[in-house]
Amino acid sequence: MTTARHVRVDRRIEAPTRWADIMPTVSLIIPTINEERNVANVLARIPDWVHEVILVDGLSTDRTVPLARALRPDVKVVMESNPGKGSALIAGFAAATGDIIAAIDADGSMDPAELHSFIGQLVSGADYVKGSRFVQGGGTVDMEWHRRLGNWGLMMAAKMLFGGNYSDLCYGYFAFWRDALPLLDPDVPGFEIETQINVRALRANLKIAEVPSFEERRLHGVSNLHAWRDGLRILRTIIRERFSRRKLPPVIDLR
Repeated sequence: MTTARHVRVDRRIEAPTRWADIMPTVSLIIPTINEERNVANVLARIPDWVHEVILVDGLSTDRTVPLARALRPDVKVVMESNPGKGSALIAGFAAATGDIIAAIDADGSMDPAELHSFIGQLVSGADYVKGSRFVQGGGTVDMEWHRRLGNWGLMMAAKMLFGGNYSDLCYGYFAFWRDALPLLDPDVPGFEIETQINVRALRANLKIAEVPSFEERRLHGVSNLHAWRDGLRILRTIIRERFSRRKLPPVIDLR
């Protein structure tokens, strides 16, 4: 397995100091497609200290984009014609300018207030932080038994092939330092992007942390996730990543 060497920079914040003085800038990416009934709820709950909100829209046919602009005039809108959550996130990563990049779903199932836990882990020394529904303090009310079983099976496959101690593999709430992006370098178009980022973080020997996250039910509408189809795509991604000869940057200065 190819691994990357990088110079780890101590980003921990020494007390006493004011959080406002040392807060890294944060870009929050929200992929959307026809989320008119949900986007207002999500935007309203984003903490004030988030520096940049990037809405990546998959050519919605409803009022998602104009509503977002009306509610948050500073929102950065990126239109993405290629279908899939992966395509949207990749476009968002390219548009982000913050020190930290975070991602959250637009359906109201994830609480933007949890972001403080992700950022806290990053400024304490982590390179990549992912939410988990299956650690103490986390949970979900939006996962059927077959999705739980599939998530567990995919997680075990990833552990066997890559190691690590993930408790949740297929969850789209995560954050990382922007200068770690070349190591993650996602390139898949669909929901499998979450798994690809997770296993590439392991391959790159990044310092990874999990934080508890609670997943509520989608507020309105129907998810675009198809459990069996997307589960097979995720499994193929895991196998392809294990045997990939993709070369990682030899030295990355994570500052």
